[in-house]
Amino acid sequence: MTLCEVDGAAVLNHHVDDLLLHARGLVLVREVLARRGASHAELDAHTRELERVRCELVATLSLH
Repeated sequence: MTLCEVDGAAVLNHHVDDLLLHARGLVLVREVLARRGASHAELDAHTRELERVRCELVATLSLH
């Protein structure tokens, strides 16, 4: 986890770390699903969630 000494920054950085972990998990699960022959709908759902998490990450980082 990344930490800062500035008030509130540790919470922000914890949130960023959580978003990065979530995104990485989505990528890995999507790869497993694809190898196992998941439907396009299942893969698309993971792709949409990954895009949502990426957008939230960008928005969170742009606040700082």
